[in-house]
Amino acid sequence: MSDPVHDNVGDRLRLLGTHMSAPTLPAAEIRRRADRRRHRRRALGVTAACAAAALCLALPSALLSPGPPRSPGTQQSPEPQRSPEPQQGAATTDASSVSASPRSPAASTAISTATSPIDAGTVAGILGSCLGSGASKYQAVIAVRTPVASPAADGVVVAVDSAGQYVQCESKGDQGTSMSVPATFINDHQWGAGHLIKFFDGFSTPADGGQHLSLGAGHYTPDVAKVTISYGDDPTQYPAVMAGGAFVYTAAISTGPNGKAPAPYVHAYDTDGKEIYNQKTQPSAKNARP
Repeated sequence: MSDPVHDNVGDRLRLLGTHMSAPTLPAAEIRRRADRRRHRRRALGVTAACAAAALCLALPSALLSPGPPRSPGTQQSPEPQRSPEPQQGAATTDASSVSASPRSPAASTAISTATSPIDAGTVAGILGSCLGSGASKYQAVIAVRTPVASPAADGVVVAVDSAGQYVQCESKGDQGTSMSVPATFINDHQWGAGHLIKFFDGFSTPADGGQHLSLGAGHYTPDVAKVTISYGDDPTQYPAVMAGGAFVYTAAISTGPNGKAPAPYVHAYDTDGKEIYNQKTQPSAKNARP
């Protein structure tokens, strides 16, 4: 017994098979398509070969490159250049011979010895306040302002009386004081034989600007033509103020890192310019001449 449904489906399939049969291509078209496939395979082979060759050429450069490849537009830093070898005969510096020790700090030194005169009216006030009623007996021979002022002193007056006795009065403005009591010093007639220098008062004290004031005075005999002062280990000598048989030295001292002022040393010279006394090497202020 026949099935109408399945009969209809079978009929339809037979009809489709009849109408959708593969078209028959001309022989020329078949050959053309085969040639295109061969050319395509050949082109793919050549491309692969070229890519392999490029990779082989780039590989050594990549292995020998000193760093990563640069990005476009990035400038590569130049390699550091070595210093040229010294020419024959040229001096070279051995690093091991260079001292690594720090510089020694600056030493104390005299930065000024300049003085200026004190007028006569002020001198009278200084001697009056220093000596009292006896001031009228003394005549000032040296009266100068110091190169730097301390809280207690900015000048000095040295005076002598008719008997040859000296006084030394430090001043602050128009007021005078003396470190000695009484403020008198004997003259050369009462010294021991052979003495050239007699010291009066001397001191060093903190002054303005972080400096020190060095001040001193004394008397010299007629054998002395010039008196100079040196400070500490500095060999530089500075002339003293000299008049009427007396000398005065004063200086503004830069104390350096230790904060201490160097000691002053008196030197005396004769008329020939020969040093006849050096306080630094001679303990006694006597004539050193043979």
